[in-house]
Amino acid sequence: MRLMIMFDLPTETAEERKEYRQFHKKLINEGFLMIQFSVYVRVCVTRQTAKFLENRIRKFLPHGGLVQSLMVTEKQYNDMHFLVGKPIDDVRNTSDRTIIL
Repeated sequence: MRLMIMFDLPTETAEERKEYRQFHKKLINEGFLMIQFSVYVRVCVTRQTAKFLENRIRKFLPHGGLVQSLMVTEKQYNDMHFLVGKPIDDVRNTSDRTIIL
């Protein structure tokens, strides 16, 4: 299971830029990786884990802008096509690093 967070946040004022930086930093601290500008993804073991993580993100949302989440299965994520560019082979972006006890 993958949890994608996609956002479009305003950055016109100093306060908006501060909220953007804080939101970005907290996503990174939660284990998300950037796959495109303003699109972050994290591997989750189950849908329940993804929902729990989504609720954690709700606690530090910025006041303005647009933030969306999308849960997709590993199969759906792996069916992604690269029309331009190449995928990055980063172990942090694969389910190989997930250990189920």
